[in-house]
Amino acid sequence: MPTSDTVSLNRLAAPLVENLVADAASLRLGVQRLDNGTRLIDAGIAAPGGIEAGRRIAEICLGGLGRVRLQPAGGHPDWPWELNVATAQPVLACLGSQYAGWSLAEGEGKGAFFALGSGPGRALAGKEELYSELGYRDTAERACLVLETAKTPPVGLLDRVARQCGVAADRLTIILTPTTSLAGGVQVVARVLEVAMHKAHFLGFPLQHIVDGMATAPVCPPTPDFLAAMGRSNDAILFGGRVHLFVRGEEAAAEDLARRLPSSASAAYGAPFADVFKAAGYDFYKIDPLLFAPAKVAVTCLDSGRTFQAGRLDPDLLERSFA
Repeated sequence: MPTSDTVSLNRLAAPLVENLVADAASLRLGVQRLDNGTRLIDAGIAAPGGIEAGRRIAEICLGGLGRVRLQPAGGHPDWPWELNVATAQPVLACLGSQYAGWSLAEGEGKGAFFALGSGPGRALAGKEELYSELGYRDTAERACLVLETAKTPPVGLLDRVARQCGVAADRLTIILTPTTSLAGGVQVVARVLEVAMHKAHFLGFPLQHIVDGMATAPVCPPTPDFLAAMGRSNDAILFGGRVHLFVRGEEAAAEDLARRLPSSASAAYGAPFADVFKAAGYDFYKIDPLLFAPAKVAVTCLDSGRTFQAGRLDPDLLERSFA
């Protein structure tokens, strides 16, 4: 695993953030400075944002270590565009940066703010036990976090985030991507590889054995209904996501990972995510964690050259969700 001496997620992401700000007008983004100096980038609340903004935000989420591209879809004729995600550092880019693992909350009751933070700023704060396991902690003078929210975070919360990241408040950038927006949907679907990495970690596969990875998933249509929008972005991965991992180690371990990795390996598989979420009483923790995975996977064992495939694309469930 690279260390902050060799790879700084926040330093790699910084030029991507500055380019996003420089192109804000053409990308239909809003940019403002709060009273404490923190920079907010609105990608779908008051500003409309868009697909290209979401694609570029997804690359920021990957800490500058990944590529996200739009391409014609290979397996979804009714939904003709998909995202292609690739990184030569899947553990650090996906789990160390893109994963929405930092819980941020301020206030109580109806006026309370809550969001999960993703992006390279997580690696500066190191609030999650995951960073001890990765043996990684970033150091940088600037930080960036991406929040999937339709509300502006309170200044007090952002002051605390800056302190925990070890940066001045005016060196902190927060990107806001509502679930119901075009940019929000794109940046969530671009997590298709990260979802596979997270499940591999949950299954106990050694992260140090994962060498490379790539993935695709269809671009989901947005909707102003929050639950439906959340469902569609998840379903793009659960029913339309394809992942290819390249791993070291025993061939049997690669085969076992491929068999257990797809979303269809979960007993909860079989309905659009919005329906599953409703049936669980709108409680994520009551949903089988094995469900959160791409539809189809391939795992190549580099030590033997064999590739193991499992899972399937499910156009019918995708159609039920998207239409």
